[in-house]
Amino acid sequence: MSTSGGSAAGVADPEEAATSEGSGGYAAADIVDTGRKAVDAWLREHSEDLIGWRRHIHANPELSRTEFATTEFIESWLVKAGLEPRKLPTGTGLICDIGPDGPRIGLRADMDALPLQEYTGLPFASAVPGVSHACGHDAHTAVLLGTAMALAEVPELPVGVRLVFQHAEEVMPGGAIDMVAAGAMEGVSRMFALHCDPRLEVGRVGVRVGAITSAADTVELVLDSPGGHTSRPHLTSDLVYAIGTVITGLPGMLSRRIDPRTSTVMVWGAVSAGKAPNAIPQTGMLTGTVRTGDHATWSLLEPMVREIVDGLLAPTGVRYQLNYKRGVPPVVNEEQATRMFENAIRTLGPDALADTPQSGGGEDFSWYLEEVPGAMARLGVWSGTGPQLDLHQPTFDIDERALAVGVRVMTNLVLQRH
Repeated sequence: MSTSGGSAAGVADPEEAATSEGSGGYAAADIVDTGRKAVDAWLREHSEDLIGWRRHIHANPELSRTEFATTEFIESWLVKAGLEPRKLPTGTGLICDIGPDGPRIGLRADMDALPLQEYTGLPFASAVPGVSHACGHDAHTAVLLGTAMALAEVPELPVGVRLVFQHAEEVMPGGAIDMVAAGAMEGVSRMFALHCDPRLEVGRVGVRVGAITSAADTVELVLDSPGGHTSRPHLTSDLVYAIGTVITGLPGMLSRRIDPRTSTVMVWGAVSAGKAPNAIPQTGMLTGTVRTGDHATWSLLEPMVREIVDGLLAPTGVRYQLNYKRGVPPVVNEEQATRMFENAIRTLGPDALADTPQSGGGEDFSWYLEEVPGAMARLGVWSGTGPQLDLHQPTFDIDERALAVGVRVMTNLVLQRH
C-alpha cells in the first residue's frame, strides 16, 4: 500500500570535499553544503508535489512510443522551473541540461507503461484499461522530475547535468537508442539511473560493480516437414520429435559451450505443433529467450545458437527457419561510477547502502553504457511489511517515501566531487 511522506533515510553531514576554489568564489565544500541545504529545503516544501506527480503519471499510463502526454507533463514543469527542455522530434522523450557548461553527468528515467491491467484498487489506479505502470517507471520519472526541480533551486552546481526522460524502455531494442541518436550523450562523461526494487526496504539503495542486468535475446524457430501418420514415422520427418530434440538439446549444449560464471541461461517460453494424436504435423514453432550477464558472451550467442540448432536438426530431416532477435546488452556498472553511487547513498545514513544481485532481466539503459561509463542502482520501494510484490505484476505498488530517497540520491550524485 502506498505511504506518503518524506525520505526514510535522513541526510548525514556532507562528506569531506575538496578545498580548491570553485567558480564564483565558493570553495567546493561550500558548494556541496549549500546545494544539499537547498535540496533539503525543496523536499520539505514540495514532498506532496513529488507524490502528486507520481500519482498523476501512474493514473495516466502510456505505452511505449506513445508517451506524448507524459512528455508534455514533464516539459511543462521543467519550463515552470526556468529550464529549457528539448523534446525529441517524435514528441516522446526529452532532454534537459542544468548547470555549467563542459562535461556533464547524465541522469536517466524511463516513462513508458506496460500492456497490463492494474488490480491495486488504489484511488489513483490506472484510468487506462489494460495499461499500467507495473514496473515503477512512474516513480522513476517523478524522481528525476523532482531532481530537476530541486537542482534548479541550487545556487551553483559543481558539475553540469543532463536529464534524460526516455520513452520506450519496455520494447526491444529500446528507446535509449533513439535518445543516443538524438544527441543525448553528447558531452556526457558518465550516466546514472535508478530502478525500483521491491525486494529492498524503502530507505535502502542497492549497487554492485559489474553486470547488474542481463542481455536478453529472443529465439524463434519455425519448423516444417511433409507430415504423416504416427504409425509410419520412418516414411516422413518427425517434426514433434525434432522439436523435442531442440527443446532439450539447445539449452543443454549452451550450458556445455559457455562458462557458467557468465550467468547465461536459455529458456523456452512457448511451443506449438499439431492437433491430432495420430498425425505427425507439418508445422511447428518454438520461442524462447537467451540471457547472459557477460558482454563478450553476448556477441557469441547468435552464431553459437545457429550452429547448435543446425547440428541438432540435420539428422531429423526437418526444415527450419531460425529468427534470432538481439535485444539489449547487459548493464555493466563501471567501478568508478559505482563508487560515486555509493558515496551518494552513504550520505543518506549508515544503513542506506545495500548490495544487490545481478538480475536476469534486460534493461535498455545498457545502450547508454555502450557510449560512456556509468551505473544503475536499485531503489528500495518495499514498505517493510506485507508481501514483496514483484515487478510486472498487476498488483505492484511502491511505498511513496522512496520518491524522496530517490531525489536525495540523484542530487547527491551531482553534489559531490567530480
